[in-house]
Amino acid sequence: MTVYELVTNKIVKELEKGVIPWKKPWMSGGLPRNFVSKKAYRGINCLLLHLSGFTEPFYMTFNQIRKLGGSVKRGSRAQIVVYWNWIESKSQVQENGKPVLYPLLKYYQVFNIEQVTGIEYKSTVKKLSAFEKDDNCEAVLISYKNAPAITHQQQQAFYSPAADVVNMPIKESFTGSQEYYCTLFHELIHSTGHQKRLAREGIKDFNVYGSEVYSKEELIAEMGASFLCAKTGIENQTFNNSVAYINGWLSVIKKDSKFLIHSATQAQKAADHILGIEPGKEMSK
Repeated sequence: MTVYELVTNKIVKELEKGVIPWKKPWMSGGLPRNFVSKKAYRGINCLLLHLSGFTEPFYMTFNQIRKLGGSVKRGSRAQIVVYWNWIESKSQVQENGKPVLYPLLKYYQVFNIEQVTGIEYKSTVKKLSAFEKDDNCEAVLISYKNAPAITHQQQQAFYSPAADVVNMPIKESFTGSQEYYCTLFHELIHSTGHQKRLAREGIKDFNVYGSEVYSKEELIAEMGASFLCAKTGIENQTFNNSVAYINGWLSVIKKDSKFLIHSATQAQKAADHILGIEPGKEMSK
């Protein structure tokens, strides 16, 4: 693939997951920048590195890491950074007799400081005020009797059907407790689709991101999260992060009149399951 295709595919994959790459409800340590030169990455590089999921903003090439006496942790994957390189035409010249220059897009790879050992650094991540628990939201979590484990090992929010685990960014990195709970509710709704719970098609028979089956699953998660947010009296903050995904599948909604109603029904079942409400019983606020 060309560099353009590499970059485009990376962004498209995020959009297909329901993520707007440049907007997330949790904080990081500022704009990504090179650890050695201290220069901030700009344009598409800023966006690409923001997608890496790391909290610290420092990046280095493999050679820079070696020169500083550090080493890359085993299993770490590099991130792509692109740059322009000007090449001279072999057949065309300017009016001044100099060769015509053409831009050529290239890329190189960098690693985040969190993937490196042997190099000391001062964290720039700003801690927000202490996380404030919401009693109503905590009651919802307690009501989920056969819930998956909830971890905070990565700065990404996702549900893993294979491991049956919900991972969340650390609580203190969110801009508010409502954003944390709304994001968590979204992932917990996904978890109800596991084979040992409601055995929903979009989870138990997981298809590729962007498929018609998964688009319905994403919509179910959004609706279910909104039901739980209404139940607890907090505003749903997650929709803006998946609106791009859902918009991409409006054609499904338009051609299938049963799509929305069926999705809402599945979302209600998922919310009821988390709340411990028996099938057929109405959920009240």
